[in-house]
Amino acid sequence: MSYEKSCGAIVYRKHHGNTEIILIKHVNSGHWSFPKGHVEGAETEVETAEREIREETGLEVLIDPTFRETVTYNPKKDTQKDVIYFLAKAKTHELVPQQEEISQIKWVEIGLASSVLSYDNDRQLVQKAKSLIQ
Repeated sequence: MSYEKSCGAIVYRKHHGNTEIILIKHVNSGHWSFPKGHVEGAETEVETAEREIREETGLEVLIDPTFRETVTYNPKKDTQKDVIYFLAKAKTHELVPQQEEISQIKWVEIGLASSVLSYDNDRQLVQKAKSLIQ
């Protein structure tokens, strides 16, 4: 069995009294999720998450490493994948989607995110993150 590892984050901001998170729609799968991507070289998990968020969304973020959740699944036969998610506060807010990978990107009020997200695992992550975002 082969093994893959990606890192990403639930990126949030406070906007007009609401908490919003970034959701992206992937070109290949058409699924709505969070920014994430494969670890490269000797990157740490946090470095990978920061780079992938910057590449996919154009945002600079502040990662909270105390929120670290792992989602494990099998993207294809004989392959196991771990995705490490952090919580990240957006330092910038202008979205610049990575054309090759992202078909849509948007800020979504955190309470409405579950109706957009494609996977139950992601909905559960939002519930965990919601209680930590002040």
